[in-house]
Amino acid sequence: MTQPSDSESPGPDPTGGRLILVGTPIGNLGDASPRMRHAIETADVIAAEDTRRFLSLAQRLNLTHTNRVVSVFDHNEGHRAPELVDLIAAGETVVLLSDAGMPAVSDPGYRVVRACAEAGLAISSTPGPSAVLMALAVSGLPSDRFSFEGFLPRKSGQRKSLLEELKAEKRTMVFFESPHRIVDAMDDFAEVIGDDRPMSISRELTKTYEETLRGTVGSLRELAAEGLRGELTLVLAGAAEVETAPEDHLGEVSALVDAGVRAKEAAGQVAKRFGLSKRDVYEAWLHRE
Repeated sequence: MTQPSDSESPGPDPTGGRLILVGTPIGNLGDASPRMRHAIETADVIAAEDTRRFLSLAQRLNLTHTNRVVSVFDHNEGHRAPELVDLIAAGETVVLLSDAGMPAVSDPGYRVVRACAEAGLAISSTPGPSAVLMALAVSGLPSDRFSFEGFLPRKSGQRKSLLEELKAEKRTMVFFESPHRIVDAMDDFAEVIGDDRPMSISRELTKTYEETLRGTVGSLRELAAEGLRGELTLVLAGAAEVETAPEDHLGEVSALVDAGVRAKEAAGQVAKRFGLSKRDVYEAWLHRE
């Protein structure tokens, strides 16, 4: 791994137009880096998820800037992206940031990044705090391989469907959830995943009342029922390695076939879920007794 530079400089001024993704504090203003400050103060355009929140952040950090500030949020990012591409192509530096954390990670930004990449424009990042990585690091769960699943679906039926898909996932998983839905979400985790799977819930990360609760789905479900406040990041251990054979899952194949799914496709879905060979599952189903 490349060793970090000893230079205390925020980095050289970019030459020509470019897009810079800038990570902002997720709670503690002390996490604002010199590079973040430099990027914001020297950019030509600030593309912010919420312009009012950005201006409030700039005021609290005593940031001085004369940049043009535009909004980039979920519902306008599609048509805002070409505008930003044109500005960058004309030689301007555009800083893209979300309300907290890294843009484009469960926040607006990836459409702008994709448009710039397709246009062959320069893209760089000034990294900053990430609730995903922080919650994973303090969870006490395996972190060598993980997946980030974003916000859980709002509706229970969709939430359960997602958890069914992830039930056999071997990697540690990270989710976001609202305190208003955490009780219902934990009920669904218990029903689909089971009570015994190791899990953690982090809240108020980097803030005064930061807390990480560690236990199992069942024990954390009880704590959630007592009420949890603040933004919540859930970390769920992956499924334990269990040796399984195609013959063990013929019931799942038959259920899909009975529901109208073609046998070969049903075998493929079951094979993918349990890490088996599609051919072996299909052959086992064809030769079932």
